[in-house]
Amino acid sequence: MTPSQGPLSILAISGSLRTRSSNTILLEAAARLAAPGLEIGLFNGIGAMPHFNPDLDGPDPPPAVAAFRARLAVADGLLISSPEYAHGVPGVLKNALDWLVSGIEAVAMPVMLLNASPRATHAQASLIETLRTMAMEVVDGRPFDVPVAGRPLDLDGVLADPDLVVAIRTALGALSEACVRSRDTGRRLVPRPGA
Repeated sequence: MTPSQGPLSILAISGSLRTRSSNTILLEAAARLAAPGLEIGLFNGIGAMPHFNPDLDGPDPPPAVAAFRARLAVADGLLISSPEYAHGVPGVLKNALDWLVSGIEAVAMPVMLLNASPRATHAQASLIETLRTMAMEVVDGRPFDVPVAGRPLDLDGVLADPDLVVAIRTALGALSEACVRSRDTGRRLVPRPGA
């Protein structure tokens, strides 16, 4: 990354609406562990989006949808950590992704999936299929396992665990490299400020 390009901006989304979700804690830890030049911002608005309905879309979409699209349009990459519910992707996360299908904000965007529970294989596979169908680039083609689910860890506990810290930093390094390649090749259809 060259200074003229500025820092990399990553939008982080948790697939869980729980107040102290292990997935949300994992993203908060990632934001704290981000290397210089990497900015991670957590988007907390997916629960406010109405159920996807093409009739509600257009030049004046619902405010929560417009806010999501605006944040994504200026991001270099996306970081998702999601639980698995009944072998599937949580409806609230799938709903948020459905609102992106008709736009260009996410096309060719690098996406890193953090998997907080190694048992959540069905949802991760489904999420990868959805993201690829939307023409997004799943970094390394797989989720990164950072097993925190089922452990009584808060943010400080995650940051104090050397194995988890290494796993998170490894994932962020791979995402950063993918974002730099994306910038260099100009694959994104949405021009970013300063690009």
